[in-house]
Amino acid sequence: MPGDDARGIKIEAADQIEVALADGRKAKGHIIGSDPETDLAVIKIDLGSSLPSITFGQSDQAQVGDIVLAVGNPFAVGQTVTMGIVSAVKRNHLGLNAFENFIQTDAAINPGNSGGALVDINGNLIGINSAIYSPNGGSLGIGFAIPVSTAKKIMEQIILTGSVTRGWIGVAVQEITPELAESFKLGKIQGVLISEVVRGGPADKAKVKAGDILVSVDNKPLLDSNAMLETVAALQPGKSVTLKLLRKQKKVVVQVKIGKRPRPKPQD
Repeated sequence: MPGDDARGIKIEAADQIEVALADGRKAKGHIIGSDPETDLAVIKIDLGSSLPSITFGQSDQAQVGDIVLAVGNPFAVGQTVTMGIVSAVKRNHLGLNAFENFIQTDAAINPGNSGGALVDINGNLIGINSAIYSPNGGSLGIGFAIPVSTAKKIMEQIILTGSVTRGWIGVAVQEITPELAESFKLGKIQGVLISEVVRGGPADKAKVKAGDILVSVDNKPLLDSNAMLETVAALQPGKSVTLKLLRKQKKVVVQVKIGKRPRPKPQD
C-alpha cells in the first residue's frame, strides 16, 4: 500500500505556522480552512502585495510521459527541484484520501515534499505533491500529486465559506466483483453494491436497503465506488435527485433529498 511518508504534521495539529519564502522572508501563517478528505488547506500570510504567484496549469490535460518538476523541501535540506514524467493519471483506490484522483509521477518526492508544487515544463502548477509509495521512507519513483483542478475547487470553497460542503446520502458501498455479479445474477449491469445504510440518513428515509445495487445517481451511471462518491459529493445539499436501484432482480426508482456530508472525525 502507498505510504504517507511525504507528509508532515497535519495543519490541525500545528500550534504555529511559519511560511518561508525563497527570498528569505518569513511570515506567520493563518489557517483559513482545511479539507481533511483531500488533505488540503488554505493558509494566509500578510506580506502586502509583493508576493510571488504561480499560474494554474491544465491538470486535466496531463498525459502519461509529460515532463514534470516536483518542488519541495525534502528532509528539511532546503528548497529542491526534481524532474520526472507523469507516470499515470486518475489514480484512485489507494486508501490515502476519501477523494482520490491522483497524478502519479516518478519525479523524486521524499519526506518534506508534501504540499509542494508539481509543475509542467512551462512552470505552470498542475498538482500538489501529497504522498509516496515507500516501505522505507525514501523515494522509489512512485509519487502522487493532487490535480490542481481539484485543489482549485477546494481552495475557492474554503476562501468563500471557510470549509468544503459536499453532498451525502448516507450509504457505504463496495465494488461489484465477478463473484458478486454472479451471486446477484446481474449480468452486465454496472453499479455498486450498497453494503450499509446509515439509520436516519437520506438514503434510509428514501427506503434504500442494504443489498440494493445502486445503478445511477441523478441519471448519471456509476462505474465504481469512486464515481459514486464523486457524483454524490458534487450535489448540493437539499437537492432532491433520483436513485436508480436494482433490488432482487427488479428495477426500483426512489427520490432522495441530498444531505450534507459530515466532516470526518480527527484521527488520534
